[in-house]
Amino acid sequence: RCPHVSERWMPQTPRDELVLEAMEAVRAFTESMDRMHGGVRDDMDMNATDVAALRMLIVRERRGEWVSPHEIARHLSISTASTTKLLDRLSERGHVERRPHPHDGRSRIVVLTDLARQEFFAHFGHRMRRMRTAMADFDEDELRAVIRFLDGVGTALEE
Repeated sequence: RCPHVSERWMPQTPRDELVLEAMEAVRAFTESMDRMHGGVRDDMDMNATDVAALRMLIVRERRGEWVSPHEIARHLSISTASTTKLLDRLSERGHVERRPHPHDGRSRIVVLTDLARQEFFAHFGHRMRRMRTAMADFDEDELRAVIRFLDGVGTALEE
């Protein structure tokens, strides 16, 4: 018998049941995200790390932030050698460019190309519209609660 079975958490109260239901909803959501990303990887003929790098660059660009190769390596938990290979692949496919940092000529930044934006949004655009439609019935306070919940769960998973 597995020694951890006795440590398994079992809901004891109606709130515990709700917590379990929320955890199951998170699991189902992450499985949906995995399927979506798998479909995009197949559509774009890329591996998971390449797509994850593009997603990171899209988010950071939207925030107006520069991204260094080192930050990509840290975000993806890969070595600098693997990051160089990843950026070489994305550059060869026309998805990114390495440029001098605008304020520190010794540093480099990674910038999305128009082609990358077009391809990425061609594959994610309709999914993003469907997600916005799914949120249409939530008021602002409910959306803030969802954001707080997801931020908290995300932080708990990283620790």
